[in-house]
Amino acid sequence: MMRLALTTAAAAAVLATVLVPRAPASAAPPLSYVALGDSYSAGSFVRPWNADGCGRSDQDYPHQAARRLKLNLTDVTCSAAEIRAGLLGPQSELKGPPSVAPPGGWAVKPAQVRAVSAATDLVTVGAGGNSVGFAEIVETCAKRGLASFGTGTPCTDHYTRGEAASGLDSRFTALEADFGVLLKEIRTRAPRAGIAVVGYPAVVDEAAGCGWGSWHQLGTVAKGDMPWLDTMERRVNALLREQARRGGAVYVDTYASSTGHGVCATGERRWMYGIKDSLTGPGDQSDPPSELCRSIPARGEACTVLHPNLRGATHQADLVTEALTGLGATRS
Repeated sequence: MMRLALTTAAAAAVLATVLVPRAPASAAPPLSYVALGDSYSAGSFVRPWNADGCGRSDQDYPHQAARRLKLNLTDVTCSAAEIRAGLLGPQSELKGPPSVAPPGGWAVKPAQVRAVSAATDLVTVGAGGNSVGFAEIVETCAKRGLASFGTGTPCTDHYTRGEAASGLDSRFTALEADFGVLLKEIRTRAPRAGIAVVGYPAVVDEAAGCGWGSWHQLGTVAKGDMPWLDTMERRVNALLREQARRGGAVYVDTYASSTGHGVCATGERRWMYGIKDSLTGPGDQSDPPSELCRSIPARGEACTVLHPNLRGATHQADLVTEALTGLGATRS
C-alpha cells in the first residue's frame, strides 16, 4: 500500500506539471539598426518626407527594410550629406525637400556617426557621391551641353583634361581616405555591429531612351556625355566596394540589377527621377519649387534632380533587406 501511494503521488505531480500552463518565454528585443547616408539613402522626393531639410522619406530603404525585418531604426540619413560634412562631422548645407529653406535657414545637423553606439547591431552606409561633387558635375554637364546644343562630348572633354581632371582625381583620393576613417569610427563605436555599404543604383547606364532637352530626363546634358557620367558613377561604386572589403563590411550592389531602369527608361521600367519630374509615394505632399526650379521649362511637381523614385527606393530596400538578413537581422 505504501508503494502504491507513492506511485500515485508521483503521477499526480507529473500530471500537474503538464496541466499547469508555463509562462511564455519573453521575446527578444528588436535589433538596433542605424542608417547613415545622403539623399539616395534618405529617399529624397519620395513622399512622405520629414520637413527638416534632410528630405528623409518614410519610404526610403532604411524604413522599408526596418519594417520588413522588425528592426528598431534610427535613420539619420540626410540630403546633401558628404562623408566629412554630414557623416563624420556636422552638416550645415541642407537641400531638402523642402527645397526652399524657412526664414533663418535649417538647423545644423550633428555628425551622423554619433547615432552609432555599442548598442547598435546593424549599420548601413550609403554616401560618397556628394563628396566627389556629382550634383555639381551634372550641372556643369547641363550647362556645357546647352552651349554645344547637345553635340559632341563637351563635359567629358572638360573633366578628362587639365585642371578639372586633376581636381576630380583629388576628390576621389579624399573620398577613399575619408570613407576608410568612417568605417573605422563605426567599428570603434559598435565593435559587434554588422555593417553594409550601399552602392548607387544605375542613373544613366544607357542613353538610348534619353532625348536632349528633356528635363524629365537629363535636360541639356549632351547624349555624348552620358557614357562618361555612367563611368563616373561606376567609379564611385568601385571605390565603395573596395572600402567595404577593406573594412570588413558587406557591399550592397544596387547598380547591376537596376541597369535598364535609369533615367532614360520609360513607364514602370523607370526607377529614377529626372531633373524635374512628378513626385511618387503615398499622399499628396508637395515641394514648392524654388525660383530656379520654376525657370526650368518643363512640367513636373518638383526639381527632383536625379534621385530614385518610389520604385527605385523599393528596389534598394529589397537588396538591403537581403543584406541585413545575411548579417543576422532575423536572429532571435
